[in-house]
Formats: sequence, C-alpha cells, structure tokens
Amino acid sequence: MLAREGVFGLIDPTPLPLPARIGVRLARLIERPTSAVAEHRLATALTRLGPSYVKLGQFLATRPDVVGVALARDLESLQDKMAPFPQYEAVAEIEAAFEKPIGDIFTHFGEAVAAASIAQVHRAEVASANGARAVAVKVLRPGIAGKFRSDLDAFAFAARKAEALSAEARRLRLIEVVATLERTVAVEMDLRLEAAALSEMAENTKADPDFRVPTVDWDRTAKNVLTLEWIEGTPLSDRAALSAKGYDLPYLGHAVIQSFLRHALRDGFFHADMHPGNLFVDADGRLVAVDFGIMGRLRPKERRFLAEILYGFITRNYQRTAEVHFEAGYVPPQHSVESFAQAIRAIGEPIHNRTAEDISMAKLLMLLFEVTGLFDMRTRPELLLLQKTMVVVEGVARSLDPKLDMWKVSEPIVREWIERHLGPVGKIAHAAEGAAEVGRFLSDVPALMSRGAAVVEHLDEITRDGLVLAPETVDAIGAAEGRRNRWIAVALWVIAGLLAWGVWRLV
Repeated sequence: MLAREGVFGLIDPTPLPLPARIGVRLARLIERPTSAVAEHRLATALTRLGPSYVKLGQFLATRPDVVGVALARDLESLQDKMAPFPQYEAVAEIEAAFEKPIGDIFTHFGEAVAAASIAQVHRAEVASANGARAVAVKVLRPGIAGKFRSDLDAFAFAARKAEALSAEARRLRLIEVVATLERTVAVEMDLRLEAAALSEMAENTKADPDFRVPTVDWDRTAKNVLTLEWIEGTPLSDRAALSAKGYDLPYLGHAVIQSFLRHALRDGFFHADMHPGNLFVDADGRLVAVDFGIMGRLRPKERRFLAEILYGFITRNYQRTAEVHFEAGYVPPQHSVESFAQAIRAIGEPIHNRTAEDISMAKLLMLLFEVTGLFDMRTRPELLLLQKTMVVVEGVARSLDPKLDMWKVSEPIVREWIERHLGPVGKIAHAAEGAAEVGRFLSDVPALMSRGAAVVEHLDEITRDGLVLAPETVDAIGAAEGRRNRWIAVALWVIAGLLAWGVWRLV
C-alpha cells in the first residue's frame, strides 16, 4: 500500500545502503501514476491501511523533529480532518442504539464537524429548561471493530514470527505489546467506558486551574454513541488562531506538560491520547481535553518510580536515578548500578539547560534504544501508554514553545509530589498506612491458618493412594499425544519420500 501510494517517492535513496536503494527502486515500480500529491501521500496510505495505522500517523504528527516538518503537517490531517462517513449512517447508528427516532433524542442533529479514525463528531441540540442546549455527539464508524480486529490479527502474526526468529524481538516483548494494544482497543470500542473515564477525570481535575473536561450526557450515551457538553474553544492544532486571539502559546505548552504530570503522579490516571486534535483552549484560557477512549493508569509504586526517575534527571542525581531503575526491576540485577548511572548520564547531560529547539529528539530516542539494549532492558507493557504519552506531550509542548526546557517545566509538579509523598509528612502517612495494613493482616491470620490446614489435609488425601487423573484429563493427554505422533509420522514419510526421490535422481 505504501508503494502504491508513492510513499517511497518521498525517500532520498542517496544515503541508503545498496540493498535499501534497490528496494526503494523496486517499490516505486508499482507506484500508481495517479497517486496523491507528494505532501499527502503518507496520510493517504495510512488511511487506506486502516485505523491502527492512522493511530501511528497521529502519533508521528506530534514529532516534526523526528519525521520532518512537511510529513508532520501532512499527518496532522489524520487527527480530526479525515473524511466523514455519511450522515444517514450516523443517524441509523443512533436510532438503533436508543431504539427511537432521531427527533425524539435531539431537537436538531447537524452534519459532522470533525472525523478521525474511529469516530466522528456531530453538533446537535437538546431541549432543556433554559431552551436549546448545544451538545457534541460522537458516533463510532460502522464496522470499525472488524477493521481493528484485522489489524490486530496481522500485528499478532508478525509479533509471533518476530519473537520466534529474533532475540531482540523477544527482549522487546512484541507479543505482549500487541496484547496491550488489543486491550486498549477493546476499551476504546465502547463509548460507555469512555464516558466513565470522562466522569472520573472530571472528579480528579475539578480543582485544577488550567485544565477541565466536558460533562457527559448519560441519557444520550450508549455503546457506540457518546453525548457531551459542546465545547466552544480553539483547537490546539490551530496555532495561528491561538496567536490571533492573544493566547500565550508558551504558557499553553507548559500547561500541557504539567497537566499530564499532575494527572499521572497525583491521580495515577491520565489521558493517553493527548495529540493537538484532542485539545482545545476555552475562552478562559484553560485546556479542555476530549476523546478519552485511551486512558493510562499507574499504580502507587509505578508513580513513585516515575517521580524519582524524573526528579533524578531534574537534579542530575544519576546515581539515584540508576538505583530506582534497579529497585523497580527495569534493569536486570546482573548489571552494575554504577555502569548504568554512567549510561544515563550520557543521556541526561546533553539535554540539561537546553531548549527544545537545541535537542534532537531523533538522536535522543536512538540513544535511549541503544542503552536499553546494552543493559538488557525489556519492554514493560504496563508502561507503554505512559512512555508513548510522554513523547506526544513533549512534542505538543515544543510545537507551542520552541524554547521549552522540559526539566524546568516539570520540576514544580515533580518536586511537589516528592515532598508530599517521600518527605517527612509522606513518611508519617506511609507509616500509618503500614500499621493499618499489619493490623488487617493480623486479623486475617486465624482464617489463613484454617485454610492452610484444610489445603494440607486435602493434599494428603490426594497423595495417600497416588495421584489420580480425571478421565477427561487422560483423554486430553492421549489426544494431544496422538496429534503429535501423527505429525511426526507425516514428517518421516515426507523425509523418506525426498530421500527416495534423491536416490532415484542419482541413479
């Protein structure tokens, strides 16, 4: 698909090794003469490939420093400017979801105002005590679940083959990465769960000065339809409009980073799809986030590790940063803490006291990847959404403030968390929690001892006259052994046939 849409025509083959140059030339042989103009080729190809690839394009659009400004601008169209599906299909989906005519649900239902890979948004109106009230209605694309299923099956197949053939693929745990993506997609396909995430985020952020979320209209929300408060705001992707309205772009960039860190560290619950198409600025200058289909969670230990690692980089305490990686199990214990501290110093020092425009994120990511390989660091599926969101958020912030200093912006939020949870007050609170936990454990000891005695007695009964397998288990073992023996027999016959054919050819 990439070749047919002319994507390889965007590549300069000159610096590539000979096999890659030959591959690019061969790929261009099947390029469609009517392929899209150069600046839209990649977005067109990703759209044709399917929704999972569109998600990849949305992610890359936030990193012009990695993929180039021209490609990033092209890929921005995948965030909320994709072709919408027909109005009558959206109406049919809503009427089927609520089993009533569209006129009984909304007093007015307009055309789509934004469309992305999974759903599109319509402006509608509902009756209220104060007259008509504007709402945003999100409707899943018909058949989108099947398209994602096809993509995931392909990814799972590729992951299995890669892990079977490559030790590096096994280190990256590609099968578990695809499984994590599959769980995320399953949640994203149910808009009732997105509504629940919105509700939880609203409770967490009600006191935040620079961030809020729309309210949910639960009466008009179903599995494939989500109705929200209509937001009057300027998209964060429209930097020209933000500047024309007098908004402080560097302040907004700082707010994006600090809001994400606040939610991840304070709440352990964060928006994991914070590309500019999902962020608006309201009349009061606050960030308003939409599209809560992909959310990330961090347990208390993971939040502590994240805070200490960030604080170690901020204060240039690389020894403590390395120790936290070992305490968290991110680095295998056979490696040296001091050697790892030396490696992360090589990462941290070049980007300290540097603005975003002075840092090559492409080179930094390559160095990070090399360090993870050198120290046998395996992918942590539970941290994938966090890591992906951190890359996106930093990219969004630097697009608003090219002179962004990531560490200075992060420092107030991280320091506040460290002081509250790891300072004297935090230690007293943890001690109280520990005492309460010990009390709960002691109260459970008699029941645990009783269950333990019952388990020992049961094991004694099982082993007294020998271990006996259930008939179903014996049958299953026999069937599996039979299948294995049949395949061995087939293989032996094939080998014998090939040998006979070889002898006959020699004779």
